[in-house]
Amino acid sequence: MNRTIRRASVFTLLLVFALLVRATWVQFYEGRALADDNDNRRNAIETYAEPLGNIVVGGEHITGSARTKGSDLAYKRTYTDGPLYAAVTGYASQAYAPTQLEGIYADVLNGTDPRLKTVTDMVTNGRSAPGNVVTTVDPAVQKAAYEALGDKKGAAVAVDPETGRILAAVSTPSYDPASLTDANTAGEAWTRLNEDPDKPLTNRALRQPLPPGSTFKLVVAAAALEDGLYSSVDERTDSPDPYPLPDSSKDLTNENPSAPCENASIRVALQYSCNNVFGKMAVDLGQDKVRDMAEKFGFNDEKQDVPVRAYTSVYPSDMDRPQTALSGIGQFDVTATPLQIAMVSAALANDGELVSPHMVSRVTDSGGDVLEDHDEDASTRRIVSSSTAEQLRSAMQTVVNEGTGTNARLSGATVGGKTGTAQHGENNSKTPYAWFTSYAESDANGKKVAVAVLVEQSDAARSEVSGNGLAAPIARETMRAALRD
Repeated sequence: MNRTIRRASVFTLLLVFALLVRATWVQFYEGRALADDNDNRRNAIETYAEPLGNIVVGGEHITGSARTKGSDLAYKRTYTDGPLYAAVTGYASQAYAPTQLEGIYADVLNGTDPRLKTVTDMVTNGRSAPGNVVTTVDPAVQKAAYEALGDKKGAAVAVDPETGRILAAVSTPSYDPASLTDANTAGEAWTRLNEDPDKPLTNRALRQPLPPGSTFKLVVAAAALEDGLYSSVDERTDSPDPYPLPDSSKDLTNENPSAPCENASIRVALQYSCNNVFGKMAVDLGQDKVRDMAEKFGFNDEKQDVPVRAYTSVYPSDMDRPQTALSGIGQFDVTATPLQIAMVSAALANDGELVSPHMVSRVTDSGGDVLEDHDEDASTRRIVSSSTAEQLRSAMQTVVNEGTGTNARLSGATVGGKTGTAQHGENNSKTPYAWFTSYAESDANGKKVAVAVLVEQSDAARSEVSGNGLAAPIARETMRAALRD
C-alpha cells in the first residue's frame, strides 16, 4: 500500500477512535450532568408537562396545578392561601430552583422518584403519577399565629410536645409563592422580593437565628438543677445584685432595679427575669456545662432537619468569664431560631423528653400508599430528669400567673412561659427583639402545645418593646387554637 495512503488511513482511524471515545464520555459520564443542568430547558419542560403532586394541610391540598397558555411549559404551580403557608411550602417555580418542602420533595411531587414507579411505568418507561406530601401543620393553629403576628416582623412556631409534630410555622412579613411560579412573570417578583428591606423570602421561623435573650435562662436553670448546683427552684441562690462581672469593672444589672433579685431563687429569678442570678449561675457552672445542656436541647446541631434544614442555633465556645455571664442571659454570641426555643419548652412540657420536631407526617404515592412515615420514625431523647422538668414547669407557671408573662394567661388551661427581650445593635442602639416561649395544657381535654414567638420589629415605641407586651399575646392566641376541642 502506498505509504501516504497508509498514513492517511491510520490518521483517519485515530480520528474515528477519538470521536468514539468522546461520544462515549459524553453519553455515559457527562450525560447526567447535562441532564441535571439548571439551564437545560428540557428539564423544566418535563417537570411541568403534567400536574404536580400536592402538599396537604389538615386533609386539604394547599397546592395545585393550572394549565398555561402559549408556553412550552404545560402547567404551573398554584397555591391556596399562599402567604399563610409560604414558610411551610416554599415555592415551585418554572424559573427558579424550588425551596422548602417543594424543593425537598421535588422528585415525589413531579413523579420522578423511583419509589413511585409501577410495573407499567417500568415496562413503558413512562413518568409515574406524582406523590403527595402530608404535613403535620394544623390549619387553625397556623392561621391563629399568622393573624396574631399581623403586620409585625417576626415568627411563631408551635409544636405538639408529645409527638414532635409542628402544628404551625409562620414567618412575617410573608409573600405569595404564586408570584414566582410563572417563568414569564417570576423575574419581576423575584427582584421586588429580594430588594424588599423586610426580607419576606427569609423563613424567620426556621432559618434566622437571633439572640434569644432571657428565654435562654431556662437552659441555664436546667443545667444548674441537673448539675446539682441548686437542689430546687425554690432554693435561694448566691447572687449579689448587681452582679460584678468577674475579671471586669462592669456590673450586670437588671431591667427592674426594684425587683427582688438579690439571692433570688430560680423561681423568683425567672418570675422577674433577674439577669444577676443567671449571669452568675452561668459563671458558677462554667461554659462547658451550660454548653452541654444547650446542645442536649439542640443548640450547635448543624443538621437539624424538620425536614427543612433549620439554621444552627449557637451556644459559643472559648468565652472568658464576663462573656460566659452574658451568655447566661441569652446575649453575647448566643443565637437561636424560634424552632429551637420552642423545642426547649416542648421538652420541659413532655416531662424532660424531646420528641424530634417534624413538619411532614408522611409522604405517599398517588394511591395513598405510604413511602415515608415521619410520625412513626420520630425519635425521642431525654434532655433533663422528670423532676427538673416538673420544677421548671412550675416556675414557668409562676412567670405567667404572677410574673413577667401575664399576657399569656389562658382560661381553661395551665400555662407556663418565659419572656425575653434581646439587645439589638451596638450598645443596644436598635429596637430590641421581643421573645416569648411557653407551654400549655388544656384542663378539659389534656391537649398540650409548646410555642415560641419572636417579634423582630413592630410599630411599638422602644419603651414598650417586651416579651410580655408584644410576643406573649401572639403565643396565647396560638395556644388557644391548638388546645381547642
